[in-house]
Amino acid sequence: MKGRFRQPIWMIPLAIAGLVALIGEFGNARLRHTVETQLRAELSATLEANVTALNIWMTNQSRLAAVIAEEPELRKLSLALLEQAPRPFTGRGRPPGSPEADEFSNLLRRRLGKINYDAAQLVNTNFLIAANSGPGRMRLAGSPVSEAQTNKFAELFASGRPFIITPYKPEPPPGFRPPPRTGRSDPPPGGPPPEGPGGGPPPEGPPPGAPAGTNGSVTRRRASAREAGRGRRGDLTLMQVAAPVITDSGLVEGALALVINPDQEFTRMLSVARTGESGETYAFDQHGLLISRSRFDDQLHRLGLLDATNSSSALNLRLHDPGGDVAKGFKPTSDEAGSAELTRMVTAAVAGQAGVEVRPSRDYRGVQVVGAWRWLPEHGFGVVTQIDATEAFQPLRWLQVVFVLLFLLLVLCAGIMFLFSYRDVVWRQRLDQAELKLKQLGQYTLERKIGEGGMGVVYRARHALMRRDTAIKLLLPDRADPASVERFEREVCLTCQLSHPNTIQIYDYGHTPEGVFYYVMELLQGLDLQDLVTRFGPQPEGRVIHILTQICESLAEAHALGLIHRDIKPANVFLCERGGVPDCVKVLDFGLIRLYGRPRGDSLRVTGEQAMVGTPWFMAPESMKDSALSDPRSDIYAVGALAYFLLTGQYIFDATSVMELYEQQLTQAPLPPSHRSSNSISSELDQTILRCLERDPQLRPQTVAELRTVLQAGPRAADWGLAERTAWWQAHPLQPSPASPAPATAPATLRIEFHPPPPPPG
Repeated sequence: MKGRFRQPIWMIPLAIAGLVALIGEFGNARLRHTVETQLRAELSATLEANVTALNIWMTNQSRLAAVIAEEPELRKLSLALLEQAPRPFTGRGRPPGSPEADEFSNLLRRRLGKINYDAAQLVNTNFLIAANSGPGRMRLAGSPVSEAQTNKFAELFASGRPFIITPYKPEPPPGFRPPPRTGRSDPPPGGPPPEGPGGGPPPEGPPPGAPAGTNGSVTRRRASAREAGRGRRGDLTLMQVAAPVITDSGLVEGALALVINPDQEFTRMLSVARTGESGETYAFDQHGLLISRSRFDDQLHRLGLLDATNSSSALNLRLHDPGGDVAKGFKPTSDEAGSAELTRMVTAAVAGQAGVEVRPSRDYRGVQVVGAWRWLPEHGFGVVTQIDATEAFQPLRWLQVVFVLLFLLLVLCAGIMFLFSYRDVVWRQRLDQAELKLKQLGQYTLERKIGEGGMGVVYRARHALMRRDTAIKLLLPDRADPASVERFEREVCLTCQLSHPNTIQIYDYGHTPEGVFYYVMELLQGLDLQDLVTRFGPQPEGRVIHILTQICESLAEAHALGLIHRDIKPANVFLCERGGVPDCVKVLDFGLIRLYGRPRGDSLRVTGEQAMVGTPWFMAPESMKDSALSDPRSDIYAVGALAYFLLTGQYIFDATSVMELYEQQLTQAPLPPSHRSSNSISSELDQTILRCLERDPQLRPQTVAELRTVLQAGPRAADWGLAERTAWWQAHPLQPSPASPAPATAPATLRIEFHPPPPPPG
């Protein structure tokens, strides 16, 4: 372990900086997910609150209109007026009327002033206005209803149910001519008041659009009439709620339509709930035309998105995507403005979809926003709730700034430390590399590094005389503490006693004149079991049995010599193709091998070795408690854990620490592999693996030979025959490693002063 910490000091702050970057990225992703989740919930709740308030308001308006239409006195007058054939209004002089019409107007005027309606009109089934509570902004008696209302009135006459006409721009009566403007907003002193729409004096009664309780002064009513007469009808919006007028026999004779001020009622209902400082909710029709007032009317005027002659955005603004942020100076061309598509959320709502989007997109101002939308088919319009993305993600941006500053500070510290240690580190690294390349190791030529472990580095090498490719493992000088050297030599000495084909073969070992310990072993081309499962997933039962059988054969030789491996795990079992035999197993890394069955004083344990040696997820409980208690049955437990991993791709227990794993081993029984894998696993193999994983060594198979016999007796032991193995290796050919570049000079050969190896232990 000491060698792992003898790295150049500048690597420590770099590692910390990298760790901070990873933590920052992870934290940013998690926080963004949390912010987006909360934002979705908030936008959905805001939209739902506004839609609910709007539905309640529209329902109440419909009920109120129905109650007014059913009042006996008003109903009697309405039926009398509807039975009369209204005379068409030509736009000249006073509108045609009758005593019933005057009484109808006076009666409604008293009613409407108390319940916050502007005016009312009576419409017959021929879509002509039979009576009006006061002209003002309304079409006069005898006029046909506007085309925008005809379909709705037809629906009411057919169904007999109240309905609401969403905001619209009223059309002037036939023949209507606004009076010429005098350039003065008030009549001349002592002069007569401006004339009304028909050329006569202004009509009596409250002007439509007046505030609630139209019992105000006559002056206020006349001011409204003057405003209506100054030609501002193009900036006017109306909204109606209509209820049927029904005879005693149940026939629909006409409709009573009450006029509502959209700005005072409809838009206000869409502002019940708002998100943040920039949040708003607005409504639009199927053509993307805004039918409620925008929260940003003043800004729309400043940006030129709303004509100066229109004081309100309602019915004057189409919700197009301008193609850029107009608030930041983007100016769409006239061609772009004419062909621009609706904003993304409006387009989705018009298509009948409902949803929430936290991925920013441009709104009708070109500002990046997030929002929720819904189409309301029962009302014939859609609703969007949105908030500027800058405000929505403000907490996340502050945290990102903090993480970036912290990361930059750490990188700066790492850079300063690197500058102080750079010369020394580079000098040492170059010296070590030059030493390794120029030293002679007998007849072996080091070609390139192919791996590095906790104790040494592995090089691809070639024997000068035999022309045989080999692998040479060296214990580098910076890791050459006495304990590591002793452990390295022990691995070689004990492994040299093993000659089974499924065990890695050692050709040679020794020391260089400079004291570098090395050994030469066969060079394998293939992949270890960890890589196999990572790349190809859990393996079929027949193949697992084939692999386990070969591991048992390798361990049988070691156990017969009194040796136990103590570190059977996926990375230490190599799968290759040897001598034309595919799926050949090689058991590697006997670095933790030890003798058993003799007094502890006679064991080959290294001085200072920890009680726990091995890989915890593949260690038997007795080995985790004290490695001196290990015996061949501990290797059998490891083989069972390895089989579990090959079949399921998972460890036996999901633990986060060694102590937690040890506690689970002592208190929990492993789930059968078939319960944690989608592959088919026979009950016989399930039971065999669970036997290997017993806490009590006495309950496990007592020898690897016994385990091998049980495995080969399984129902699927013959499923992975030579044909299947050959087909798999042909379908997954191993890519050869790229050749190392040719050296500029002749490759250095390493001279070895051979020393006779120490006699094998025992």
